[in-house]
Amino acid sequence: MHAYLITAKPGRWRRFARGLRVCTVRILALLVMAALATVVFPLRCLRPVVIYLATRAAWLELWASSVTGIGPVGAAIGSGLTDEFVKEFHRARTSATN
Repeated sequence: MHAYLITAKPGRWRRFARGLRVCTVRILALLVMAALATVVFPLRCLRPVVIYLATRAAWLELWASSVTGIGPVGAAIGSGLTDEFVKEFHRARTSATN
């Protein structure tokens, strides 16, 4: 129950300004969500394609390393990057304040 139901109600201009502010904030929030959706949706749609291409590239690298006798360079680099990512993620997770 609002306090102005017992006492004096706000004026028309004040109620109009509050309604305008609420509508403006909601429209801005909707625009921000729409802008984020235009970025996130294509990335989500491309995810299976990226995974497929990464898998094919890994197989191609393994085939090339078996033919040439040179070890797979991407695997060594990728595992190092993964280790660093895990360390950074763990550091960020444990040092985060609640």
